[in-house]
Amino acid sequence: MRILSGIQPTGALHIGNYFGMMRPAVELQEKGQCFYFIADYHALTSVENPATLREHVKNVALDFIACGLDPAKTIFFRQSDVPQVTELTWILSNVTPLPMLENAHSFKDKTAKGITPRLGLFSYPVLMAADILLYQSNLVPVGKDQKQHLEMTRDIAIKFNTQFGECFTVPEALIREEVAVIPGTDGQKMSKSYGNTIEIFGDEKTLRKKIMGIVMDSRPPQEPKPDADKNLAVQLLKVIDASVGREYEEKLRAGGLGYGDLKKKLFETYWEYFAVFRSKRAALEKSPDYVEKVLQDSAARARAEADKTMAKARRAVGLV
Repeated sequence: MRILSGIQPTGALHIGNYFGMMRPAVELQEKGQCFYFIADYHALTSVENPATLREHVKNVALDFIACGLDPAKTIFFRQSDVPQVTELTWILSNVTPLPMLENAHSFKDKTAKGITPRLGLFSYPVLMAADILLYQSNLVPVGKDQKQHLEMTRDIAIKFNTQFGECFTVPEALIREEVAVIPGTDGQKMSKSYGNTIEIFGDEKTLRKKIMGIVMDSRPPQEPKPDADKNLAVQLLKVIDASVGREYEEKLRAGGLGYGDLKKKLFETYWEYFAVFRSKRAALEKSPDYVEKVLQDSAARARAEADKTMAKARRAVGLV
């Protein structure tokens, strides 16, 4: 079984990235052959400064390895180190119906928020399809917000295979419902673009202030909270440590627990959870050559697999 997932280098990684994508990816290392990539081509739709992009890519590599990715068990590479994906994107573009792209939720949502509607943003799902199909991936872990893109990938693969003969594996989505959407500090989906994130690796004082600043309602501590499961701090606690989250949900439901104490517990649980990862990342920062070698070695292996698929795709459409 081949498993593929990617992560965009568009800013500091946060606990939504970790629990939604990174931890499941680490767990899947034991389940099959994993291709994990840093999606720097995708990041070009939002990161326009080249120095910033390079810094983000470096940090994502450090973060992912620090959080448990094992280079001996996975193929972990920069997307742009396998340029075959851009050729496949063009080939797939010629079987992708325009209405499919026009109906993409992510494009409509982003343009509605004022993001300039450029071709790269519009055709993002085709590049994502190429990412997946290039490695003949069977399983793709995605969040609920990416489910439509995976369905589009399946449709593109089926259409191509029907028109030109069997070439691509039609992938399946893996959605972990318990962490499908992780809330940010404002209650929306946690996202760098919303500025509501809790970073995996950040300054302790800054992150404590951010968590303690989560807005609660005005009910006094002694008042029972029958809707404790809807409390944002409780929801985040459950993501980090389910048993602690349930314990504090019941305390809040019963009454007598102040919101300040609840938020303190959230910070302490979060800070302790990532303590080992912080130590590992500090050590990795001292070995930049090692991290780059991991990316380069994996890219060579990824290119070898990509060449196999591209040979089939070129032959299928008549380019050979």
